[in-house]
Amino acid sequence: MKIIYSRDADVLTIQLSEGQPSDSTDMAEGIIVHLSEKGRPLEIEILDASTIIDNKGVEVSLEALFPAA
Repeated sequence: MKIIYSRDADVLTIQLSEGQPSDSTDMAEGIIVHLSEKGRPLEIEILDASTIIDNKGVEVSLEALFPAA
């Protein structure tokens, strides 16, 4: 997974997996999910991100994805 913010474009991209998008769906105004041929989400794009996300309190946790054995 990659999280990339472009200050120039004010776009936050969350790349969930590798692949070539074949379709996209607008989830809400300024939030786009790019999908693979099989309909799996590849990335989430947030336009005008600075107006939506409060970057002062950004916290990243992968614990739920990789639970302890």
